[in-house]
Amino acid sequence: MAIARDLLKSKRQDFIVSVTPNATVLEAIKVMAENNVGALLVMQEGKIAGILSERDIVRKVDRLGKTSATAQVHEIMTEKVLYVNATQPIEECMALMTEKRIRHLPVLQGDELLGVISIGDVLRNAIEEREFIISQLEHYIRAGG
Repeated sequence: MAIARDLLKSKRQDFIVSVTPNATVLEAIKVMAENNVGALLVMQEGKIAGILSERDIVRKVDRLGKTSATAQVHEIMTEKVLYVNATQPIEECMALMTEKRIRHLPVLQGDELLGVISIGDVLRNAIEEREFIISQLEHYIRAGG
């Protein structure tokens, strides 16, 4: 059974994409685009201060009566960040994402931030596992059981 740490290894990303709370939303959008990610961790003094998703940007900037160039990340970020432990099974990660309707989860090992997994990472893993099982069953059937 795969765990959260396994997903991070398969991503082969050696850095965590983040912004500071005082960055403008426009700066955050540029970081997202440059790194092809749908969410950024908001880091302050080495700690997670929040998370900023594309949904946060779309839904909250206009409500502030500001533009992405004038709004700051801390004004629209989600401050209560849900996370998973590095050894948490992928199925539990998927269940949490589904239940809380979120698409990104930081992965921690103790107090150390290892990275972020997305719903796409989780689904890709689920598909790969099922394809492997199907392949094994087909091989078993062809071999005559």
